[in-house]
Amino acid sequence: MSDQMLLDGSDASLNKPSGEPTVAVAFGGGGARGFAHIHIIEVLNELGIRPVAISGASIGAIMGSAMAAGMSGKDIRDYTMATLGRRAELVSRVWRLRPSKVGDVLSGGFRLGQFNIERILAAFLPEIIPARFEDLDIPTQIVMTDFYAQTGAVSSSGDLRNAIAASAAIPAVFRPVLRDGRYMIDGGIFNPVPFELLAGKADIVIGIDVVGGPSGDDGDRPSTTDLLFGASQLMMQSIISMKLKSAPPDVFLRPEVSQFRVLDFFKAEEVLEASSGVRDELKHALDAIFAFYR
Repeated sequence: MSDQMLLDGSDASLNKPSGEPTVAVAFGGGGARGFAHIHIIEVLNELGIRPVAISGASIGAIMGSAMAAGMSGKDIRDYTMATLGRRAELVSRVWRLRPSKVGDVLSGGFRLGQFNIERILAAFLPEIIPARFEDLDIPTQIVMTDFYAQTGAVSSSGDLRNAIAASAAIPAVFRPVLRDGRYMIDGGIFNPVPFELLAGKADIVIGIDVVGGPSGDDGDRPSTTDLLFGASQLMMQSIISMKLKSAPPDVFLRPEVSQFRVLDFFKAEEVLEASSGVRDELKHALDAIFAFYR
């Protein structure tokens, strides 16, 4: 598939100030915990750093695409609060997603994973995110999982919104997404933080892990839902651990987000408050690396 070809990074010099190292960012998957990515984008904005390449999985595909489309961290924060922080606006958008016929609700009965992620994203994504990869300001790669091929896939051209939906199609919550004749699910299943896709495309590669892990103690018996998503977290952390041993990025950060569930999308403000410490972590890491380069 043409949209699975990796970017060649030939545009890197366009975004590189004279004498300064270039930066690329991999935004990891983690559902609502990915609101912490807003801090990363805001810090890069404050430091005047424009990535030369971006990769993303699941919520990271959404945040990365928003940045690549030209949104600042403040823009993304404001949009998030306006859509998820205001009950009236949220109800309005959800109401527009309702089935037009009673038969659409009842046909086949209620099933896990029946929600159409493409329709949901159409109602909630900022309009500035274009229809195609080619219209982004920053080269971007989005990872997803090819269900029947039992492997990961990468898209960097063609239908952007379809790729975002495929990458964010969390199993047992959303339907798989058809892309180029293949059924795709959550990109985090195979590649939770796709930093290896950025190797050689920038002087500094940053990876952001918002997968988190099961929270609680031995006195709390996990619910079925907690077990379902917690098991996925453990699997993803195992994948990340192996990747870090093989070829770690220059900067790897884990915001404090484990106390939140993957579907806590109505807790954007709380996630941002709890994960704010990652701002200083990123600044200190970049200060040290930039000092070395200078």
